[in-house]
Amino acid sequence: MNQNEFKRRRKVLMQQMGPGNIALIASASSQVRNRDVEFPFRQDSDFYYLTGFDEADALAVFIPGREQGEYILFCQEFDAKKALWEGAHAGLEGAIADYAADDAFPIDDMGDILPGLLENKHKVYYPMGRDGELDHQILEWINFLRKQSRNGVNAPGELVSLEHILHEMRLFKSSAELNSMRKAAAVSCQAHVRAMKACQPGWYEYQVESEIIHECMQQGLRAVAYPSIVAGGKNACVLHYVENKDKLKKGDLLLIDAGVECDYYASDITRTFPVSGTFSPAQRKLYQLVLDAQYAAIAQIQPGIPWNKSHDVSVEVLTQGLVDLGLLQGEVSQLIQDEKYKQFYMHRIGHWLGMDVHDVGDYKVDDEWRILEPGMVLTVEPGLYIPQDCTAVDAQWRGIGIRIEDDVLVTQQGHEVLTQSLVKEIDDIENLMQVH
Repeated sequence: MNQNEFKRRRKVLMQQMGPGNIALIASASSQVRNRDVEFPFRQDSDFYYLTGFDEADALAVFIPGREQGEYILFCQEFDAKKALWEGAHAGLEGAIADYAADDAFPIDDMGDILPGLLENKHKVYYPMGRDGELDHQILEWINFLRKQSRNGVNAPGELVSLEHILHEMRLFKSSAELNSMRKAAAVSCQAHVRAMKACQPGWYEYQVESEIIHECMQQGLRAVAYPSIVAGGKNACVLHYVENKDKLKKGDLLLIDAGVECDYYASDITRTFPVSGTFSPAQRKLYQLVLDAQYAAIAQIQPGIPWNKSHDVSVEVLTQGLVDLGLLQGEVSQLIQDEKYKQFYMHRIGHWLGMDVHDVGDYKVDDEWRILEPGMVLTVEPGLYIPQDCTAVDAQWRGIGIRIEDDVLVTQQGHEVLTQSLVKEIDDIENLMQVH
């Protein structure tokens, strides 16, 4: 993603802030894994969205209308020894030349320089309550300026959450963002195909997981979007199962919920398929029900439709199907009103998708479900989970967990399923798994 994209975002942000105000946002910090080993660094999504800067220990400052330049970056100075041991980093010159900052200062000088930048500003925008250290520093700087009032210095009079503006911006994806999301989706689809083809009874869940990681890395995408769920048999009834350690058994289903990042943008895909390559009669019936619910829900994804409509439709289809199969008894409308379906379908239909797998953006506006608009990306992922110990249903259904998830873009005309290339029809899955 080139710098013009980040410049455009900063321009939009500062237009919404208005002159006479200032915004601050800090980078992520390096996190120690154990002793002197750190976790792989992943930049804060909001910070990266505005800067494209992927180093720790940095602070971005935005001042609309500042004559000397509106975008200031505090970062680490270039250190030749650090570069030798850890690799290249931008330094102050690189912050300007490579990341389009108007000014760059050492992060260690932040305390000396920032109070002056805050002088006579009306509002300070920042991620309130998310970074305790930044919260404390901002209050210290403002209190310092208040003590200078006799010298004609005015301290900012209002603190405003930056996230209110920024997360609304992130909710609507640009063409550049969608290019990254399409690539993440395409590679993830191919990884799921590889897993389906490789899977066989006697393998362990982690071996299947390794096939997914292998495919993503072979295509140059090294960061998974979230810990992969590779859940065989009854493990699929644990919604966030991540142990991935059990042996796969003939006759069981395998639920894989896995996706990769491309340029900081996530994919999120779930497929459920038989370990042995063939669905049993009971598995077929439950799987087809979940697939029918997903198709019905995806059909609701279009401009002008409330966010919750797809979920409500999925509940209607699943509840009717559960009654038809004998897992629930009663009138469908009453079962929905009493939420009886929740013992088998306990989560909502999906979530926003973007830089974070559970991406930012309000689901309600003024206490009303949000209306879908072009540029939004969301997941659609109905599921059914019948616990092994659920004695209220016939034994044939027990220990089956099924979820089917795709990534969907709202378009002007309706929707685009970004993960369309990945098979999910029963016959297509079985045919694919026979090809080794």
